Amino acid sequence: MFEDSMNLAENKLLLLYILNKIKLPISNMQITEIILENNFMNYFTLQQYIVELTSANLLKHITDHGKDRLVIADNGKEVLSLFENRISKEKLSQLEEYMEHKISSIKKELTVTADYTIENKNSYLVNLIASENDTTLIDLKVSVASNKQARELCYKWKSNSSDLYTKIINALIDED
Repeated sequence: MFEDSMNLAENKLLLLYILNKIKLPISNMQITEIILENNFMNYFTLQQYIVELTSANLLKHITDHGKDRLVIADNGKEVLSLFENRISKEKLSQLEEYMEHKISSIKKELTVTADYTIENKNSYLVNLIASENDTTLIDLKVSVASNKQARELCYKWKSNSSDLYTKIINALIDED
């Protein structure tokens, strides 16, 4: 019984640690991916812990670019600073290694978004966003004629946003 309580506490601290480490609002899907890929806990336990940590004001839900995201609350940072040493060295090491390889793609997912909606029967509104350190660099809305074009724009933006952003800025600034 005591071991189960320690495991529960460690897993909750691990969630706080991950959100504190990433330093960006993260989706439920992204935190789930991190947890499941590392076999830290199962999906249902994770979702229960997120609800419990949110109810305890250690995590909070925010809306970022119209999407629900999780962030560590100030109370969560305080609890983490007091009890971080309760997370096993093995889990921290595993997480650090994972984050080292995945952090750039996680941050890219969080700072580059591309979505589309049906505007009317024959057009789609594509919204392309790039942000950095809580600052929106570009928020571009483009109307296209087909679902295929909308999907293609989203795919290209997500896979090559940095180059596309540079080309857009250069085209707008070019004084020829």
